[in-house]
Amino acid sequence: MNSTFFIALRFVFGIFLIVFGTNKFLHFMPAGQMSEAAMNYFSALLSTNTLYVVAIVEILSGLSLLTNKFGALMMIILMTVSVNALLFNAFLEPGSIGLTLVLLVLNIVMLYAYKERYKDILRP
Repeated sequence: MNSTFFIALRFVFGIFLIVFGTNKFLHFMPAGQMSEAAMNYFSALLSTNTLYVVAIVEILSGLSLLTNKFGALMMIILMTVSVNALLFNAFLEPGSIGLTLVLLVLNIVMLYAYKERYKDILRP
C-alpha cells in the first residue's frame, strides 16, 4: 500500500474515531430517531456502561492511529466494535447503516495495511 495514502488514511480514520468516540461522552452530534427495539438495546448499553467502553476503545484506537503506536493491535480490537455496530444497524436500524459501513470498510483497509504485523500470529 502506498505510504502516503496509508498515512492520510490513518489520520482521517483516527480523527473519525476520536470524534465519534468523544460524541458518546459529550453528545455534540444530534441522535436520530430510533425504533423501539433499537432504543431498548441502546438503553441496555447505557445502563451497563458498555457504551462508554466502546467510546474508550474508539478514542484509544483513534489516538493510536494518530500517533502510529499500537495501531495494528487497536485495529484488531476495533474490529469487534465494527462488527457489533454493523449487526446493530443491520438488524435494528437499517436506515442508518451508512456510517457503520464506513467504519467497517476503514477498519478492514487498516487491517490490510498492517498485514505484515499479523503474519506471525496467523502462521499455522
